[in-house]
Amino acid sequence: MTTSAGAGISLLVPLLLLALSTTSTVSSARPDKADDVIQLPSSASRFFRSGGVDDDADSTGTRWAVLIAGSNGYWNYRHQADVCHAYQILKKGGLKDENIIVFMYDDIAYNVENPRPGVIINSPHGDDVYKGVPKDYTGEDVTVGNIFAAILGDKSALTGGSGKVLDSGPNDHIFIYYTDHGGPGVLGMPTSPYMYADDLNDVLKKKHASGTYKSLVFYLEACESGSIFEGLLPEGLNIYATTASNAEESSWGTYCPGDYPSPPPEYETCLGDLYSVAWMEDCKWHILTFYLTCLLISDVHNLRRESVHQQYELVKSRTSNDNSPYGSHVMQYGDMPLSKDMLAMYMGTNPANENFTFVDQNAIIPPVKAVNQRDADLVHFWDKYRKAPEGSARKTEAEKQVMEAMSHRMHVDNSMKLIAKLLFGINKGSEVLSAVRPAGQPLVDDWKCLKTLVRTFETHCGSLSQYGMKHMRSVANMCNAGIGKDQMNEAASQACVSFPTSPWSSLQKGFSA
Repeated sequence: MTTSAGAGISLLVPLLLLALSTTSTVSSARPDKADDVIQLPSSASRFFRSGGVDDDADSTGTRWAVLIAGSNGYWNYRHQADVCHAYQILKKGGLKDENIIVFMYDDIAYNVENPRPGVIINSPHGDDVYKGVPKDYTGEDVTVGNIFAAILGDKSALTGGSGKVLDSGPNDHIFIYYTDHGGPGVLGMPTSPYMYADDLNDVLKKKHASGTYKSLVFYLEACESGSIFEGLLPEGLNIYATTASNAEESSWGTYCPGDYPSPPPEYETCLGDLYSVAWMEDCKWHILTFYLTCLLISDVHNLRRESVHQQYELVKSRTSNDNSPYGSHVMQYGDMPLSKDMLAMYMGTNPANENFTFVDQNAIIPPVKAVNQRDADLVHFWDKYRKAPEGSARKTEAEKQVMEAMSHRMHVDNSMKLIAKLLFGINKGSEVLSAVRPAGQPLVDDWKCLKTLVRTFETHCGSLSQYGMKHMRSVANMCNAGIGKDQMNEAASQACVSFPTSPWSSLQKGFSA
C-alpha cells in the first residue's frame, strides 16, 4: 500500500466505523437449557456458608489444570493475559507447577509494542501476571495435536514442548481453560490446523474412557463457544462445561482503549475478556479518593465455600452486561451435578482467605462498554494510529494495518456471499448462509464435509483467519444442504480469482493442515 497517512484517512474512518457497526453481534436470547436443573436458595449467591460443607471433600486425588491461549499477535494481548492470570490463581490455590500445563505463544511480554517489557497485566490496575508462568508449550509448539496429547496423557504423541501431560489418575480432578477467538464449531489456534468441536469432544470421550479422572470442569472463552458443546457433549462423562456465549453470538473483550474502565494510557490493546475476567474477578468496587479498587475472587474468597454453580451464576450475570448489546449469554453443558462441587476442588484456595465467606452480588459492576472479540484488532490498530505522531513510520504502519484488515474482511464476506449465490442462486444463497439450527442440535451432521469445504475455500480464497471464523456456520449449512468438495471447488475458483494480504499474514494461520 502506497497511500500516505494523510491521503488514506478520508477512507479510514468510515471504513472502520462500518466494520465496527456490522461485525458487532447483539446478544440473542438463546435459552440456557440447564438453567432450571439446579435450584439454589435465593441467598446462595450472596452468602457462601460453611455449614454442611465437607472441608475434606477435595482432599483425595490430585488437582490438574490445562490452560490454553489460542492466539498470537499483540492485538490479541488479552488471551495470554487471561491465561497468565488463571495460572496465578491456581498457583495461589495450591496447585503445583508439575500439575499445571500452560499453552501460550509467548510473544506478548517482550513484544516491541508492550509498554512494560516483561510484564503482562489483566486489568487496568492489575499486578504482573506473567511472572513465574511455566513455558510448557510456546510458539510453534502450541498445536491442536499437543493439546490433545496433553489432555490424554499421551507423551508419545507430543512434538516439542516441556513434555508435561495430564498424568492423572481415577481420583483426580481436572480444570481446563481455553481463551481465544472462535466461531461456530471451531476454536482458533496460532498454528494450523484450528481446533474443531467434534475432535475436542472425541478427545474428552477418550479421556473418560481411559478412567483417568474423577471429574473435569471446562471453562471456554470464544465467540459462538456454545457451539463447541451443544449437541456434542453427552451426559455421563463426569464433565461440566461453561462457555462465554451461546452458539450464535460473539464473546467480548474488556478493559479496551476507549472503554470504561480503560487500560493505562500507554496501552493500545484490550487487557482481558469479559467472561474470563468475570470468573477471575468477583469485583467489589469502592470509591477511594477517586480511585476504583477491585478485590479478586481468587485472591480473596475462600473457594471451599463457593460452588462451581454459584460462580456460574455470578459470571453469567456480569457477562450478560444486563442483557445489553455489550454482553453475551454464558451457558453450561454436560453433567450438571458436578456444578455442586466447591471451586476449591479444581482451583484450590489460598489459606489466607479461609475466613472470607461473603459475596455481594449487587456489587458486581460490568463495564460500561466492551469490544466484540472480532473487532479488538481494529481497536488496537486504530488506537495505535490515533496516538502516533503525524508523519511517523508508526502512523503509516498503523494505517496500513487498518486498511489491510478492512480489505481482508470485505474479501472474506464478499467471497462467501458470492459462493452461496453460485451454489444456491441469488435469492436462496443468503437464506442458506444465515440459517441456524434449533437449540440442542450440533452445527453440522458431517464434520468431515465441513473440514473439506473449509480447506477448499482457503485454497482458492485465502485464510478465513480469526475474523472469517464467523462464516463457519455458513459452510456448515452448505454441507447440511448436500454441497460436496467438487461443487465448492468450482464455486470458490470462480468467486476468488485473487485475494488481498492481511495484517496477520505472517502470524495468523488458516484452518487447513
